[in-house]
Amino acid sequence: MAEGEPMKTIRRLYFYAVAFISIEVVMWGIISLLRSIFNANKIVDSASTLAQALSLILVGVPIFLVHWLWAQRVSAKDDEEKTASVRAVFFYGILLATLIPVVQNLLALIDRTFLAAANLYTYRAIVGGSQTWIDNLIAIVINLLLAAYFWNILKTEWRTLPETESFAEMRRLYRFIWMLYGLLMIVFGAQQALAYAFTLSTENVLGAIGRETAVNAIALLVIGAPIWFFSWRVLQDVLPDPAEKESYLRLGILYLLSLGGVIVVLTAGGSLIYMILMQLFGDGKDFAEFMQNIGGPISIGLPFGVIWAYYGKWLHHQFAFDEDSPRRAGKQRLYIYILSFLGLAATFFAVASLFSIVIDLVTARTYLSSGGFSSSLSRAFAALAVGLPLWLMSWRPAQANALENGSVGDHARRSVIRKTYLYLVLFASVIGGMVSAGGLIFTLINAALGGDTGNFAETILDTQQILILFVVLLLYHLSALRKDGAARADMLEAKQESFKLVVLDNSDGRFGESVKAAFVKCAPKVPLTVANIKDGIPADIKADAVLMPGSLAVNMTASPNAEAWMRLFNGSRVIIPDDATGIYWMNDLRQAAESVRALAEGQELRPQSASKITPVWTYVAYVFAALFAFQLLFMLLAFGVSMVSGF
Repeated sequence: MAEGEPMKTIRRLYFYAVAFISIEVVMWGIISLLRSIFNANKIVDSASTLAQALSLILVGVPIFLVHWLWAQRVSAKDDEEKTASVRAVFFYGILLATLIPVVQNLLALIDRTFLAAANLYTYRAIVGGSQTWIDNLIAIVINLLLAAYFWNILKTEWRTLPETESFAEMRRLYRFIWMLYGLLMIVFGAQQALAYAFTLSTENVLGAIGRETAVNAIALLVIGAPIWFFSWRVLQDVLPDPAEKESYLRLGILYLLSLGGVIVVLTAGGSLIYMILMQLFGDGKDFAEFMQNIGGPISIGLPFGVIWAYYGKWLHHQFAFDEDSPRRAGKQRLYIYILSFLGLAATFFAVASLFSIVIDLVTARTYLSSGGFSSSLSRAFAALAVGLPLWLMSWRPAQANALENGSVGDHARRSVIRKTYLYLVLFASVIGGMVSAGGLIFTLINAALGGDTGNFAETILDTQQILILFVVLLLYHLSALRKDGAARADMLEAKQESFKLVVLDNSDGRFGESVKAAFVKCAPKVPLTVANIKDGIPADIKADAVLMPGSLAVNMTASPNAEAWMRLFNGSRVIIPDDATGIYWMNDLRQAAESVRALAEGQELRPQSASKITPVWTYVAYVFAALFAFQLLFMLLAFGVSMVSGF
């Protein structure tokens, strides 16, 4: 019996997963063995270390060979196994699992070397502070040897692959992982360097911690910059390939980097504005301490600001690669509405905080004299300074796009992304308003019953202003949603009114009257013209579609005029099955075969519409049957539990 595809996939997962884990066990067993031999500091633990390393090697080698040799043998015989996605994942996964430790050990070696050259403690290296240069070199050499073995096999595979889609997708992911890995080290290194720069004005600038931070940052930049540069250049060099331009993985990574940059920059910018406002309100910090404090958000915001600007530019280039204008606009729309939602949330928080501060100042006069409002006011202004410009710069173009006439505005109004955004804001507004209204009613009832309400006026006003803000938010976006619906309805009505339908009738006019009655209920804006083929079809009649009974569609010979007109007609033909004698309408080939067999056996066929339940109702019946079975099973289970437990 032939093996099914799911079973093959499970089998591949088993063999490649075991091969991956076992080779990793063997590799690190060899590294541990060599480190125990060459490192004099571990001579005391040599017996236990040697036993552990040998056990890993002796167990891992035969298991790896059995599973790896099987995978190689099967892939050599079967092209399906050779091009399997699991095999591609294994190759590129093992390269990552060997080359990333090489980079980490190289980083540890360089970082400790820099620290030693600066007469600083090497154990404070960012990674591998307790290791030696021998430990790092052994790990680098063994990992490189294993990576070289699988790299050579992978190169051979690429030359002989009959189909490369799975391997190409994994290679693309492999390259992006390296790019993100290098970029992460650059960002972390730049953040550490900038944070150190802002400590230069403090008194302990020559302290060991500050200098080690700078050295660690240099090591990260020395290792991360080449990795990012070469991996990103490879990704850019393959852009002429249409598959790379249309890759959703590439689009998703660019979205991630650009939106991640926006979020981090806005958060850091808000923190920076907050600190500046607090200093202006007389926070009491001296200049050196203030500079050290603002160094935190600046050191984070600047690297991510560069990421936002650089990868945001490439994201827009990626949008431009798509030649389908509606799809291209949809990709841009997702980016814009995410930014709009973030800006709206920050703006709402800022406005609510400002109203809350005003209420506090009005209802509690000691609050103003104590100066305790400076922190809340600074936080509110910081959120407003960040959120309001972001919301306006993203929402206004999106709204203007949706209000346009023509196909551009129609696509924008019908966009699932826009509908999701509007309904998400409406949902948040309704839930927030409901919670605020509930809190307001609770406060009033609690006060009426003599409960403890604290500062009653402040609580009431605070809850009211939150409720009003949610109502305003709800009404504004509900208005936008209604405008979308009205504009879409007007456009659809215009399309319906310009559509010409001709109804062909071959009887006494009853078919035409039935069609008119149906269109009055369902499509009253569509103009239709009824033509009886017995009277002939006017030569000057224009139609975008023709609607006719099935008996007429299969027998146009009764009217040569109608038959000639239909031959010249190039529009859509809508045919309605009727119960004409000897004509049976089938849903599929299986039903046709069963019907012909019944005719051959001398049986009488009933009209199709009366002889078969539609698939929709069949599925509904299945759902109700499943629900009934689940309910019955639950009742039996409850009965069994009650019998055992005695209650």
